[in-house]
Amino acid sequence: MNSRRIFLTTGAGAAVAAMGAGAVAGGASPAHAAGAHGRDGGAEPVYTEALGIAMEGWPSAFPVHFLRLVNQGETVSMAYLDIPPAQGTASGRTVLLLHGKNFDGGAWKPTARSLAAAGHRVVVPDQIGFGRSSKPALDYTFGLLTGNTAALLDHLGVERADVIGHSMGGMVGVRFALDHPERTRRLVLANPVGLEDYRELVPALSTERLFADELANTNLNAIRGFYRSYVVEWRRAYERNVELRYRVTLGGEYPRWAMASARTYQMAYHQPVLSDLPRLGLPVLLVIGQEDRAAVGKSYATPENRARLGNFPVLGRRAAAAIPGARLVELSGTGHLPHLEARGRFEREVLAFLRG
Repeated sequence: MNSRRIFLTTGAGAAVAAMGAGAVAGGASPAHAAGAHGRDGGAEPVYTEALGIAMEGWPSAFPVHFLRLVNQGETVSMAYLDIPPAQGTASGRTVLLLHGKNFDGGAWKPTARSLAAAGHRVVVPDQIGFGRSSKPALDYTFGLLTGNTAALLDHLGVERADVIGHSMGGMVGVRFALDHPERTRRLVLANPVGLEDYRELVPALSTERLFADELANTNLNAIRGFYRSYVVEWRRAYERNVELRYRVTLGGEYPRWAMASARTYQMAYHQPVLSDLPRLGLPVLLVIGQEDRAAVGKSYATPENRARLGNFPVLGRRAAAAIPGARLVELSGTGHLPHLEARGRFEREVLAFLRG
């Protein structure tokens, strides 16, 4: 038997009940949870093998590269994928894919393959503090992340890119487009968080409190329940995120991962992009799953305020009205992962937008 997995059946109700504040300290807390088996059926896996906080040994669908950077006086390594266009189809354009807070660049695999098949060069970084990249205890800001992203494009010789950001990656994408307008051709925002100011409804917390909550967030059922709540219907393919998130808790370096997570939470909480939207001066596509109720720090809010947070049908329309000339695509029956839950529609909309 594979020592990494043991299969058993667990109820999603128990998983959600076990989910504490630490389960959502890392970012968005949506509202939906599927049944125990979900669409694909079968028993749920349990993991016993630790994973390093830089995903050491985790397989990648594409070659992984590293760029050495200096952030706030500390030498760090930024992991990235550089995927060439399919042979004979090159468009001459580069697409930059930006992951969310509770994800890594590898979560873009289906989208990256589709874009490469359509002739685009695809660059997918793991931001510092995430995925395979270094996990330093920095003062994280979106300016830091966009500066690192620009340095990566410099390293790769990419002058201009189309940018696609999901969840917190949408916040990075907005800031990148504003910090580097000459380098951003078009911007796609897929259920981006930051379309509301969380400071109005969620209490501010110390980094020490957030760190303690992350350290305590080691229950597999709670972690799986959290990721289930992102989607309308659970599929086995989504289990990848659960396995990654849980197995890092089994390793000796998990406290360092937890501190990076707490500090990046502070970034997302204290640096909303809501007021930045009217300043975007480029073509923007918003793709919004209508069942999404994700919000940074939602579990820390009062019950009354939790009910007001993360209303993506409203937030998407407000954002589209605030961004000059923005196009809005609303996906019914879809939660926080439109690029996976409604993959075909998402890819058709994005490819058509990039051709414009």
